[in-house]
Amino acid sequence: MHQIKGVNLPQMHIPTANLRRLLGSTILLACLLAMSPIFTSKQSTVTAVPRTDGGILSRQAEVIRRARESAPTNVVFVGDSITQAWEDGGAAIWKERFAVAGALNLGVSGDRTEHVLWRLDQAPLTRLAPKAVVLLIGTNNLGHGTANAAQTFAGIYAVVAKIHSQVPNARILLCAIFPREENMNAMRGDVAQVNQALASAFANDSSVRIIDLCAAFIGVEGKIPARLMPDFLHLTPAGYQVWADGIRAPLAEALNQ
Repeated sequence: MHQIKGVNLPQMHIPTANLRRLLGSTILLACLLAMSPIFTSKQSTVTAVPRTDGGILSRQAEVIRRARESAPTNVVFVGDSITQAWEDGGAAIWKERFAVAGALNLGVSGDRTEHVLWRLDQAPLTRLAPKAVVLLIGTNNLGHGTANAAQTFAGIYAVVAKIHSQVPNARILLCAIFPREENMNAMRGDVAQVNQALASAFANDSSVRIIDLCAAFIGVEGKIPARLMPDFLHLTPAGYQVWADGIRAPLAEALNQ
């Protein structure tokens, strides 16, 4: 267990050189921790827990089944409702861009980092042997009010470490948390802090590529256009086009490595 300013980060089974770079670049996290109470909520962002709300249990079970039973694939998407909805608002683009590569969708609406950690424990990605994992997670940790920016960062860090331990040869395309709410607000500030910390933490890690598309979702006067996010959180087909275009080049690179 690695400890930074009172936060226990999970054991990461990754090469020593990479681990040293990761830990050495978490100074920004330490600064965030120094300014904010840590793990004041009863539920930690880095402790794996299952979903218990009845409305989502069937989806959680289905995604676990997919991870356990699907054939090996080059691309796996992991995340929350924004990832899950590649099967809804993003379906046409998914079919055109990702289905041809056999991509597997492991998104569960409402998931936070702790839920993804639990799913990865129940159904490791190892047997899927992907070349690339597209990860977008963390908005619900902030949006549900269960975590602050530092805790959310620690949770995402833990998810990345877990994925890397399961598929060490895969390139992780870590998407910065998308902006949310129509106008500038405090939560956007939290999102920005988390994204800055992620960019710093993984700047020198060749197995992780940060994909920051935040500016593409912000319009005039800092507003999020409804044509991209109708509820200023989830994506329209046009929003999924932005995401697909943003990961096209790094995904192609990962698949060709």
